Order: sequence, then C-alpha cells, then structure tokens
Amino acid sequence: MDFWANFWSIIWWFLWAFIFISYLMALFSVIGDIFRDEKLNGWLKAVWLIFLLFLPFLTLLVYVIARGKGMAERSARMSQQAQAATEDYIRGVAGSSATAEIEKGKALLDAGAISEAEFAKLKDKALS
Repeated sequence: MDFWANFWSIIWWFLWAFIFISYLMALFSVIGDIFRDEKLNGWLKAVWLIFLLFLPFLTLLVYVIARGKGMAERSARMSQQAQAATEDYIRGVAGSSATAEIEKGKALLDAGAISEAEFAKLKDKALS
C-alpha cells in the first residue's frame, strides 16, 4: 500500500510541476508580448506588468482573452521575419551554381579580363 501512496504522490507532484511550468511559459510569453506590442504606450505596459505582479493568474487569463489574437499575429509576424532573415542569410553565403560560375567566367573571357587558360581553370573548378 505504501508503494501506491508514493506512486500517486509522484504523479501528483509531476502534475503540479507541469502546471507550474506551463504557467511560467504563458507568463513569459505574455510579458514578451507586452514589450513587443507597438500599440501599447509605456504607461499601459506598466499597468499590465503591475497587474501581472499582484494578480498574476487573473491578469494572464484576461490578457490572453482580450489580446490573444494580436498576440498570435505579432508572434506569426516575428516568425516570418526570422524565416526571411534566415533565407536571406543562406542565399548570401551559399555558393552559386556551376552554370552561373561558367557564365561569369565566359563574360570575363569575352571582356578580355581573363585568358583562355584562366577560363579553362575556372570552368574545371566550377564543374568539380
């Protein structure tokens, strides 16, 4: 009988730990959203934070109900911006294709900037 009492105590503890961690994640999401929101002025941000300090659960619930749609829109916009920045970075550092390298080399050869031997080296390097 002692095993089951300890077993259910452990399950109960894990349940409360899960609830507490979920609450903290929601709280930090709301705090981050308060500072990210450009429509709120400094005083309204301070009021939300004061209410979060003194009535955290109720204020969190009210904020998510009242401003949840805007919170989701801001989060989606930030995600899209991060994705675009990542794609731009990858395009910037990624090498160009072999065809593009050969075309650049051919343009340099036609302009007289490089010799036939240098063009051949460039072509071999691009194709390897």
